[in-house]
Amino acid sequence: MSTSGIIRTGIGGWTFDPWEGTFYPDKLPKKRQLEYASRELSAIEVNGTYYGSQKPETFAKWASEVPDGFIFSLKASRFTTNRKVLADGGESVERFLTQGLTELGDHLGPILWQFPPTKKFEPEDFEAFLKLLPEKLDGLSLKHALEVRHETFKVPEFAALARKYKMAIVYAQHEDYPEIADVTADFVYARLQKGSDDIPTCYPEKALDEWAGRLKAWAGGGEPGDLSKVDPDVKPAKTARDVFAFFITSGKVNAPNGARELKKRTG
Repeated sequence: MSTSGIIRTGIGGWTFDPWEGTFYPDKLPKKRQLEYASRELSAIEVNGTYYGSQKPETFAKWASEVPDGFIFSLKASRFTTNRKVLADGGESVERFLTQGLTELGDHLGPILWQFPPTKKFEPEDFEAFLKLLPEKLDGLSLKHALEVRHETFKVPEFAALARKYKMAIVYAQHEDYPEIADVTADFVYARLQKGSDDIPTCYPEKALDEWAGRLKAWAGGGEPGDLSKVDPDVKPAKTARDVFAFFITSGKVNAPNGARELKKRTG
């Protein structure tokens, strides 16, 4: 039995003009970019699903272009999370989940539920929303990751709710949003958003080394000692966990290099 989960590092999306000729080889056709990216990295977070729905054939096509073990994380529709009363989102949650995601098969990774910076923690309403998210879809197990962006979530009650429903709190390293490192699920999801276009590897070498150590700690069933939790008294169960780490937003030009470097450091 493995004592460590799988660590996957990746980027947001795979089409970005500045990556042509830097990350992607010169003259690689656009239609082969996913094929290339999925062999250099181990996961991609899809942002397009946040803005609109896709066809089942699209998900099936993506799945056909990537190697075994490659994972897509899908950002859930903004219509599910950008609402005053989250509990009223049942219909839009169902619409998102039934657009054909399961065509990805075992390439389907975590679903990212990203809440706006204005959304405050209202325990009853938030729990009612979590109850809308199923554990399975067409026989596939679902992993749910919760990215919150308001300071009111920095309370033990939020971590307790995430644990109760076995959903991961996204560790978002960001200039403005709260950073919450509590492990609340059987996987860990990190979004690294402090990169720089001026650094060839997106993050400095020292920071990449530090992140490699944190990802390995999570994968081995532990937790990093240098990240802040909202419920420090609760220790996660000592069990191997899969870990997803995405270089997103800041430093996007060099995000693929950051993901490749982190992949090297975590094996």
